[in-house]
Amino acid sequence: MRQFAALQEKSLFISAGHSDSDPGAVGNGHTEANIVLEFRDLLAEYLGERVIVDKDGTDGKNLPLRDAVGAAKAHDLAVEFHCNAAASQAATGVETLSAGHHYPLGNALCHAIADALGIANRGAKGEASGQHSRLAFISQGGGVIVELFFLSNKRDLAKYIANRRRCVEAVGDVLINEICAPALEYSA
Repeated sequence: MRQFAALQEKSLFISAGHSDSDPGAVGNGHTEANIVLEFRDLLAEYLGERVIVDKDGTDGKNLPLRDAVGAAKAHDLAVEFHCNAAASQAATGVETLSAGHHYPLGNALCHAIADALGIANRGAKGEASGQHSRLAFISQGGGVIVELFFLSNKRDLAKYIANRRRCVEAVGDVLINEICAPALEYSA
C-alpha cells in the first residue's frame, strides 16, 4: 500500500483580529471580532489535526494586538483574519495585505477563499492598500492579514455563513501547503 507523508518545515501562528474591547467592523447584525474569532478557532481545530499550529488565545478570547504581534514575530508564518467593510454595500470580495514577499501566499489564499465562498478575488496587496498606511501585524510582526469578505455586504456575509466550513478547509489546505514540504511517497 502506498502512503504519503508531509513534513512540517515552518511554524505557524494564526490570529483573530479585534477583540471584546474593539469589535472591528459592525454590520448586518454581526461584529468582525466574533466572526474572525470563530473562524480562527475552526481553523485551529482543522489544522490541529494535521500540523502543529499556535493561535492567539484560548476559550473564545484573543490576545491584544501588541501580544499578537510579538507572537507573530516568533513564528515562520503568521496570519491574522479580518472582515472588510465599506460605505457601499456593493463592495465585495476577499483580499490580503502583506509585504511583497508574501504576495504568492496572499494570492493563493484569495483564490481559495473566493472559490470556497463564491465571491470576488481582490488579490494580494501591500499593507498601505487598506484603510491604514501601516499595520503592526505586518510591519512589526511580519505577518499576512486576510480580509475574508465584506461584512457590509449582505450577500458576502450570507455566502460566508453558508460556506464557512468549506472556507476553513480551503484556507487550512493553503497554509498546510505553505508550511510543509511536498508529500513523500513511501510503501507501508
